[in-house]
Amino acid sequence: MTQSDLNLPSTNPFTLPALPLLKAPTNTENKRLFVAATRMNDGKTTTCLGLFAALQAAFPRVGFIKPIGQRFVEVQGHKVDEDSVLLDTIYKVRVPIESMSPVAIDGSFTRRYLKNPADMLPKLEDQICRAFDRVSWEKDFTLIEGTGHAGVGSVFDLSNARVAKLLKAKAIIVCPGGIGRPIDEIALNKALFDQVGVEVVGAILNKVEADKMDMITEYAGRGLKRLGVPLLGVLPIQQVLARPNLAQIAEHIDGRWLNASANAKNVRVGRLVVGAMAAKGIVEHLRAGTVIITPGDRDDILLAAISSAQLSPDSRVAGIILTNDIEPHAKLRELLTQTDIPIMMAAGESYTVTSKINSMTVKTQPGDSDKIPVIKKLIQEHVGMENLLAAIG
Repeated sequence: MTQSDLNLPSTNPFTLPALPLLKAPTNTENKRLFVAATRMNDGKTTTCLGLFAALQAAFPRVGFIKPIGQRFVEVQGHKVDEDSVLLDTIYKVRVPIESMSPVAIDGSFTRRYLKNPADMLPKLEDQICRAFDRVSWEKDFTLIEGTGHAGVGSVFDLSNARVAKLLKAKAIIVCPGGIGRPIDEIALNKALFDQVGVEVVGAILNKVEADKMDMITEYAGRGLKRLGVPLLGVLPIQQVLARPNLAQIAEHIDGRWLNASANAKNVRVGRLVVGAMAAKGIVEHLRAGTVIITPGDRDDILLAAISSAQLSPDSRVAGIILTNDIEPHAKLRELLTQTDIPIMMAAGESYTVTSKINSMTVKTQPGDSDKIPVIKKLIQEHVGMENLLAAIG
C-alpha cells in the first residue's frame, strides 16, 4: 500500500513553511557603519582592522561583515572572504564565519546572475540581510566592509552603495592621500551613495607622506568640506605595512624553496638588491632585511653572503632568490644550508623577478602579528573617532 492509496498529503506535515525573503535586516537597533573606498587596495581593510579595535573601546560588543567578497578561501566547506577570515583571526568576533561573508563572487557568478537576475537578486538580498542579523545579534555596533569603489557590484545589482542602503548604514570613504585626485574620486563615489540615499559621513585619506600631513589635512579638508564630507583622518605611510615577507614573495613569483625554516619565511623584507655587480660590490648590501636576487651560478656572490653570515649571524641577509632556475652546485648548496639563509629558486631573469616583487600588492595576512599593533595605533592617533561616532548618531 502506498501513500497515495491512503489518501495522505504528499508533503511532510512537520516540514516548516519557507520563510519569506527579507528585503531589509530585522535588526534596526544597533549602530552600523559601511566602509567604502575609491578603488581596490586603497587601505580599506587596514582601516577596518584599526576601526574595529577603536570601536571596541566605545562599544563592548562589535560585529563585522563583508557582505560581498571577491577573494575567498574555503573554511569548513564555506567560501569565506579573506578579509573576514583575517579580522576573525585577529579579534575572535564570535559569530559564525560564514555569516561574516555571505556572498562570494566566483568566476562564473556574474554570468549566472545575468541569465536570471529576477530570481537571484531577491535571494541574494535575503542572504545578506539574514547574515547581517546574525553577526549583529547581541552586538552594539556592526562594522561593514565594502568591496572596491561605490559602484563595484552594479553588474549584479548589488553595488556597494546599494548594499549600504540595504543594510541601512551610513558610509565613510577611504582614499589615497593627496588633494585634487582624492577630492575628485570621493566626489564621484559620493554621488552614487547620494543617488541611492546613503549618507556619507566622512572620509579618511591613507598613505600620506609624513612631511605632507599638515598641508594635506588643511587643503584636502577644505575641499572635502565643500562637498559636505568631513575629513575624519589622514593616515601617514607606514613602510612595514607595504613590506612583504618571504612566504608572500615565494607565492607571488612561484618560488621553490631550497632552504628555509618556517620562521625564516615570515621575515619581513625591507630591500631588494640585484646581484649584478662583482662580489666586492655586494658586500655593503649584505645586511638584515635585504634579499639578494641573483642567478644560481654566481658563486662569488653566494660565497660572499655565506662569509658575511658566518662572521655576523645577526645581520645576515633576509634571503637569496636564485633566478633562471639555476641551482648552485652541491658543495656550495651545503655551505648555504649551514648558514640558515633562506634560499628560493625562481624562473626568469633577475630583473624580471625583481619587477614582479616590486609590483606586488601586499595585503595584511592573519600571520602578520607585527603589523596589527601598527594598524591599531594608526587609527587611534590619526582618526577622529569622536567626530565619527557623533556623525553616525
